[in-house]
Amino acid sequence: MRFVPSGRSLIVTCLALLAIGAAYWIAYSTPVFAVQHVDVRGAPPGLTRRVTRETNELVGKSLVSVDASRVEGRLHELPAVAGVTVDRAFPHTLVVRIAPERPVAVVRRGHSAWLATGAGKVIATIATGTQRNLPRLWIARGTTIRVGGLVPPGMLPATRALADARSVGLGGRVRGIRTTPDDELVLVLRHGTELRVGRPVEVGLKLAIARRVLALVDGTPDYVDVSVPERPVAG
Repeated sequence: MRFVPSGRSLIVTCLALLAIGAAYWIAYSTPVFAVQHVDVRGAPPGLTRRVTRETNELVGKSLVSVDASRVEGRLHELPAVAGVTVDRAFPHTLVVRIAPERPVAVVRRGHSAWLATGAGKVIATIATGTQRNLPRLWIARGTTIRVGGLVPPGMLPATRALADARSVGLGGRVRGIRTTPDDELVLVLRHGTELRVGRPVEVGLKLAIARRVLALVDGTPDYVDVSVPERPVAG
């Protein structure tokens, strides 16, 4: 029995390793697998353009040399990006899959407007009068707000409630939301019905019940009170 590889086997192994190393060097250092196109998927047009600008510097670099985790980290810093993955599609394409943040409200202050998510994250500045499908939340003049930051703390129950409304299928029907002097939430639907949620606790459950009540009631009620979810009232 042979316990020591033959000289021929050693030579063949060394040549194979050299070939692998040479192939990797060629892929890494030459334009054989250069990035020619960054394919951005899942993002709306405005965010797609922003991601494209952020990744323009990768065009011309070897796909093998692209540090995917580093690119993901940089793109994740964009306020409108909730999640991102970067993959190589040989020979010449870098695929960037974006999970965008979903706005639930327009925050207004004077003649300025921003998009905010259910978690209260401010993701973009927009022109006033746009995004009319989203309810408006007004803040006082002088209140500091910036893209990438959060809405004022007192507004967080409202943005969370709007996110819950979207999750139960009411998002497109909400025109506005207000807080009563007792810190109870009232969502106003586009046809005028008030959804009286009460304290901002179990809001998703309360709104799911309200949606079911709306489906059972004939006509358009003035209000649906689900502040006590076990005993909803329409009137």
